[in-house]
Amino acid sequence: MKHLLGVEDLTRADIEELLDLADSFLEVTQRDIAKVPALRGRTVATMFFEDSTRTKLSFETAAKRLSADTLSFSVSTSSVKKGESLKDTAQTVEAMGADAIVVRHSSSGAPHRVAGWVNASVVNAGDGWHGHPTQALLDAFTLRRHRGPSLDGLRVLIAGDVKHSRVARSDVHVLTTLGAQVTVCGPPTLLPGATEGWPVTITHDLDDALCDTDVVYLLRIQRERQDAALFPTLREYTARWGLTDERAARLKPDVLVMHPGPMNRGVEISSAVADSPRSLILEQVSNGVAVRMGVLFKLLAGDAGAGGGSRAAGAGTATGAAGTRDVTGQGASR
Repeated sequence: MKHLLGVEDLTRADIEELLDLADSFLEVTQRDIAKVPALRGRTVATMFFEDSTRTKLSFETAAKRLSADTLSFSVSTSSVKKGESLKDTAQTVEAMGADAIVVRHSSSGAPHRVAGWVNASVVNAGDGWHGHPTQALLDAFTLRRHRGPSLDGLRVLIAGDVKHSRVARSDVHVLTTLGAQVTVCGPPTLLPGATEGWPVTITHDLDDALCDTDVVYLLRIQRERQDAALFPTLREYTARWGLTDERAARLKPDVLVMHPGPMNRGVEISSAVADSPRSLILEQVSNGVAVRMGVLFKLLAGDAGAGGGSRAAGAGTATGAAGTRDVTGQGASR
């Protein structure tokens, strides 16, 4: 596994291997000293051409907890402002010693282009409307921790701006590959125009869809698209497709609520629902560090230089019991 550019090529076995690996690193994140030497001597660069809080900090935290060095690229203070191309920027970052480059870009396919220009491993941290692989992995990881190791038959409702959502596209593939049944819901203007072959059920009636779901996954309504007249008003959107307090009160007691953030409180989700016991939103953020530790380890720990224990795990199955215990510092005493 050289890069993680999308989820489309990941099989169920691939996904489960990454999630099992993340399980091991979750224990590391909960220690008093949340650090292991698995990637000591390696360098991870975050190259974000879009604003980000959760994803950028999560990758940087994951790298540091694996003892990797980090480089942080900021567009506002870079030569991009002077006209430097994406190719030159990527090759410059690699020349500074980056072993892995985490790329977020507003153009779909940008991480794929970067992967063709550098020898470093490239991770897609979100590209245009195309995909957000690690968000989908952390969402599946969070659901597994609440619903058990198998998601077979789990009914997931994704509601909101599906058309413009890279999260929705990646989540649909990962969740259906793991056996979940996915329904997407929203106004016709916010759903993809071409859905043939997409393994989802499509509906415009949120109230009806909520009657038969185990998980409600809300997507952010992008206020910047309001001028495009994709729906009349934010108030009307909330009335028809928002998870209000009244709708939440009608949910079954065990229904879980998720959101990739950032949230528009009072639009796609009420504050009370976002902060309720059924909400997994902050847990998604916490789990993102463990999942991204697993991804970085999987990409970088196979060669020399990552430490004895990590090499042992990377050379065989990354989720092998002995190898994983060595990597996370648990040893045979676990």
